[in-house]
Order: sequence, then structure tokens, then C-alpha cells
Amino acid sequence: SDGSAIITAGEDGQLKVWSKAGMLRTTLAQCSTPIYAASWSPECDKVLYSDGRLLFIKPLKPSSKILQWKAHDSLITVVDWSAVNGLIVSGSEDRRYKVWDGYGRQVYSSVIHEHPILSLSWSPDGSLFAVGSSNTLRLCDNAGWSASLEKPNSGGIYGISWAKDSTGLAAACGNGHVLFAHVVDRHLVWKHFEATITSEESITGKDVRADTKEVLDVNTRIVKASIGWNYLVVITASNGLIYSCDAWNTPSVFELKDANISLIKQTEKNFVLANMSSGLQVFSYEGRIITTVRYPGMSVDALTIQTVSASEKTIAIRDRRDEKTIHLFESLTGKPVGDGKPIEHDEDVVEVALDQCGPFSNRHLAFLDASRNLFIVPARQYGSNIKPVKIGSMVTAIAWSDSANILATIQDGHFVIYYHPAGALVDRDLLPMIMEAKFDNDLGKSPQFLNYSGNRLTFRRADGAVVFSSVSPYPVLLHRYATSGQWTDAVRLCRFVKDEAMWACLAAMAIAAKDLQSALIAYAAINEAAKLQYLNHIQNMPTLEGRNAELSLFCHRQSQAESIFVQAGLLYRAIDMHIRLYNWERALQLAEKYKTHVDTVLGYRHKYLQSFGRQETNKEFQKYADKVEVDWSIIKAKIAKETEKERTAGGRN
Repeated sequence: SDGSAIITAGEDGQLKVWSKAGMLRTTLAQCSTPIYAASWSPECDKVLYSDGRLLFIKPLKPSSKILQWKAHDSLITVVDWSAVNGLIVSGSEDRRYKVWDGYGRQVYSSVIHEHPILSLSWSPDGSLFAVGSSNTLRLCDNAGWSASLEKPNSGGIYGISWAKDSTGLAAACGNGHVLFAHVVDRHLVWKHFEATITSEESITGKDVRADTKEVLDVNTRIVKASIGWNYLVVITASNGLIYSCDAWNTPSVFELKDANISLIKQTEKNFVLANMSSGLQVFSYEGRIITTVRYPGMSVDALTIQTVSASEKTIAIRDRRDEKTIHLFESLTGKPVGDGKPIEHDEDVVEVALDQCGPFSNRHLAFLDASRNLFIVPARQYGSNIKPVKIGSMVTAIAWSDSANILATIQDGHFVIYYHPAGALVDRDLLPMIMEAKFDNDLGKSPQFLNYSGNRLTFRRADGAVVFSSVSPYPVLLHRYATSGQWTDAVRLCRFVKDEAMWACLAAMAIAAKDLQSALIAYAAINEAAKLQYLNHIQNMPTLEGRNAELSLFCHRQSQAESIFVQAGLLYRAIDMHIRLYNWERALQLAEKYKTHVDTVLGYRHKYLQSFGRQETNKEFQKYADKVEVDWSIIKAKIAKETEKERTAGGRN
């Protein structure tokens, strides 16, 4: 637990909570059969325990609902609940181990072993777990598949304890011996570069394309390693090493106060270390520390690859205390992004991912919630009444490309790719067009993304096998044209490919960049006549501010459109926008605030009610019944004057 309490369970069938001083606090459960396994939840507010073949999750809070499910076909002997990734692993006399999420949903079920499962233990960083049985020690990935199997002559392995840095373990054996094991042969891949930790103190770097290999001796124990963006970052027990994949022999060395690193996140220009003692540290690839990110209540030991994401200038962190909150920070200063307010979701967030390409002002954050719904939100503009937009459901894994802002997902067991997910923030109707489902039978059940580089994806299947897949290279090229403002080339590419998804992506990109001519061509290609007509209306508006406001309205950002109109002095346009949207109360509020066009709002409101044969019931409008005279000749003259004033300001006749 967090050190404040102890749980005990035994053959009397009782589950008890004790203080550190040994005082009984409460009896959580009384079962008719012995309880052989129990574990604290990551937040230490629940207890997982077994009763025969069943598993129970009992909240400490009185009168809370207990979750239970049948987990095995025989007596459950051992359980462990990871404090980092939130996954549960259980072992039984049915000779299987199984992985579950915190809601009792099965993630993985092993093959039948030769003997009952006697011990289980998660590594402190949550990336691995070890399984002990009679003369058997198995190392498993957190998804459940077996990474290594050893057959020591040890008798039953009854207890497993990991080293603090997750590099090794000790096991208590039935023959009276203590077994020590170290994790080796960890394999890292990025594009055509490979790195393999071959022993405690050496790592082999390989360039597959050039067919060259280099053995790197670090002369001290390797704790953590990561490869990406043409750099290999190695954390040892005494310092950190940064190798360029083009020159393995000349590493940059940087000092660490504490080598207890739980996480490495690399970006194109820098990398992030989760240091247990110093917080979340950002380093350059020259080994220079840039900044340290902290916020009140931050728990570094709880940060995982799913709950932390980094891009060149932004860091996203899911709050451990309030899992509905996502914090965004500047990676160069450590300060919160924008107005400093975090993203507040209505459900617990389980995974966050920042895109890696494009202008920094147009970066986006994708995140998954506990219901496995996928959302996207601007990462650098949050707070301007821009809310997350749902773009997928039943999503189990997500990965951004390192070459373009293309998002790969696993949805309901299928591989689904979003060629321009940010398009949902521009025009939600384009979402079905900018996504494509690929049915690949080789992926199996519950695959995980290992890498997404260029147009090539690497998956890890549930059985541990590595599978490769590819996507069309044209969307990557389209993103490059749009980012560099080469709209003529982008249109030419779409005409060459003749694909609806490409045209839909171009339409969204052009709207976001306010390139109306390209947007008109793209919407015409996908037969969106109504939107084409509205875009023509926007293009013919005389002022730049008016066009920008109407584009914001096109993207369903009413508050932003109103703000643009008001700041530009186009008050009638702001009022007219709300009239067109039937936001009568807001239209009247603006008219009252700026003391103009009150009669215009009342006139259109009266026409609206007349068309339905209804009488006015809104008190805000009733109070003007005898105060303001609605004269349509005056209203039309005022509107004509406003239109002429706007045309003159825009320089159009």
C-alpha cells in the first residue's frame, strides 16, 4: 500500500485492515473459504482478494459496491495489482495466469502450465511481471505474453521480489535457495536502427540498412534505455548516456542525482525522464537539462507510458489524484500551457498522446477514457471554449505517426487509421471520410502498437509475435504540402490519387489554414453542395474579420466567431449570427449591451413566432412590447447602412 495500513488474509476466511502499529481497523470481508491472495489497488482505496475461483474488489469506503467475477476454474493462489499501469494479474491451481484491467475485464489468459501457479509479482515500473511455479520462472510483458522462460532446479518458487529499478528480481525457492535474475536481451527498434541490451553492462547498436554493428560497453549496470529520433538514450546506475545512431562511439554523458528512472519519452529535439527524486526532467540531446516539470500532488512513480506524452514543446500528463484531469506544460519552461487550466474530462482518462508534426500552434492531443472512447483537442489553444471532440469508440490502442499527424488506432479488434483526425475539430461531417478501417487477420486479438514511422506500423500481437503493416504514403505527402502552404501541389496530388479520404483531408486542412479556394475545390470533389454554397458566401464577404468569423462559425465555434465580430466592430454581424442560429436570448443581450439593433432582434423574433402561430412567452422580450416599435422600413435601412459600411471597410464595391 502507500505505507499507512496493512491487509491480512488467511485460512479463517477473514480479510482485515491494520494500522502500522498493529491495531485492527476493520474487517473488510468474511468468506466461507480461506483467502489465499490479496492486494491493494494503485490508489490504496480498494482491496483485491480471492475467494475460491472468484476475485473481489472491495472499496474501503462503506456501502460502496463490490465488484466480483469468476476468474479461474480452480482455487486462486496468488494475485498482484500494479500500482503503475492499474492491471491485475492472477494465478491459480488451474495452472493458468491471467491479466485483468481494474474493471474485471480479461486482457490475457495464458496457456496451461505443468504445475499450479505459486507466485506473481509486477515490476515497479509496470512494464513486466514474473510468474513462479514448480521449477519454472517466467518473465512476461504487461500485456501477458511470455518474454522468457527459465527452468531452474529450484523446486517451487513461492515468492518474487523485484529490484527498485525493475532490472532484476530475487525469488524464494522451495529447495531453500534464493534465486537472482537480471533482465537482459531487451530489444529496441526505431526505423532501421536496433539496440539490444545483451548484458547488465553492455548494449549492441545496429544499423540494419548499412549492415553495421557496434558493441557499447558502459561499465556499469544499465537501468533504462530508449531509442528514437536518431538517438539512443541509456540510463545507468551512475549517469546517463546519449548515443547518436550515426556515431555510436562518441556518446554525450550527463549526470543524474538519482538513477531511479521509471520512464523515458523521446521527441525530435529533446527527451523527458521521470526521475523518482527530481520529478519530470527535460533534457536536450547534448545532455543539458532544460527544465523540470512539477505540479501540486504530482506522483512521479505513478507515471507510465500511457499517462505521459511529450512533443518538442509540449508535455501532457494525466493526473494521478484526479484521473479525469490532463495537465499541459511547456517543455522548454515547465510552465502550464495557455491560461494554465488543465483539461477536465467527464470520465477517467487512461491514455494520452500528443502529435509530433506541424506548426506548434496547431498541435493536438488525443486521449482515451475509461469507456474506451477516443477524443481529440487542440493542445496549444485549450481554454478558448474549444472542447474535446469524440472521434472513436471501443478503442484499445492509439499511436501517432512520427512523419505526419496521422493517428492509428485499434477499434473493436480492427485496425482503423485517421488520416487527419484534427479535421473533426473543423468539420465533424468529414470524420467518416478521413478514417479508414483495415481488416488484417494477422493482428489477432488485442494487438499493441510498438512503432509508427513513415507509412509503416509495427504491432505486438497478444502472443508476443511482431507484425508489420503499412498505409498509403499519399496522406503523409498531403500533410507536408499543407504544412508548407503548397496548396496548388496539394490539389494536384488529390486529383492524381482520386480518393475521397484525400479530398476530405484537404478540405479540413484548407479550412483550418483559411485557404478558401482550396477548400472550395475539395468540397466540390466530395459533393458537399450545401457547404460549398456557404463557403462561396464566406468568400464574398468584404472584410477579413468577417470571413474569419464565419469560418469559426463553420467550425461550430460560436463564441470565437462572436468575439471576432465584436472586436472588429461588426456588431450587426454578431447579432445577425445569433438570429440565424435562433439564439434569441444572446442576440438580445448583445443588442442591449451595445444599444443597437434591438428592434431588429424583436422584428425577427416576431416573424419567427408568427411562422409557428405562437405568442411571446419570454419575459426578456415581453418587456419591450410597448417600449420599442418594430418598423421594417427602418430595420432594412439600418441593415443596408451596416452592409455598406462593411463593404467600404473591406474595400469592395
